[in-house]
Amino acid sequence: MSNLVKRYNLWAFYLILICLGVAFYSLYSNIKNTWLISPPNYILFIISVLAFILGIKGLKDKRNWRTKTRSWLTVTLSSLLSIALFLALLFTLFFSSFGSNDPIKTVSSPDNSYTIDFYRWDAGAAGTFGVRGELNGPLWFKKRIYYEKRTENVNVEWKSNNEVSINNRILKLNEGETFGY
Repeated sequence: MSNLVKRYNLWAFYLILICLGVAFYSLYSNIKNTWLISPPNYILFIISVLAFILGIKGLKDKRNWRTKTRSWLTVTLSSLLSIALFLALLFTLFFSSFGSNDPIKTVSSPDNSYTIDFYRWDAGAAGTFGVRGELNGPLWFKKRIYYEKRTENVNVEWKSNNEVSINNRILKLNEGETFGY
């Protein structure tokens, strides 16, 4: 048995564990409104498909019961996660056509340490409309800090480098304050 097949088995297992952890953290961060540090779902889908392919190649490793179990666990988990992420991508693609999600403006703090993107969203007949503000972090990291229903405009005024007034609601960004959740 080649050393490469052994590596496929192990790397596929590690890859799917990382992918599962990141996917569950993405779900948690959306529910609890914490920093969204996970990459977009299509990246997670590609990683899970890669883990599936490596897991299939790793099935040739039959040294002992642990490697066999690890291979089957990897193939099972990666196929389930790939299906779930594919459905999430289809759901997002299909339902993003309903309503709108339009950028309004981007503002930066006086010292440029914070950048907030504001979006106007409208669920159409299926829901309501409003304004959402997302604080930008490094890479693709984002955190929703402002969410107000039934408003179309956003007035932003920086009180200091760490305090911002959004529609007359003051948020201290260095303390992690949010509005509307």
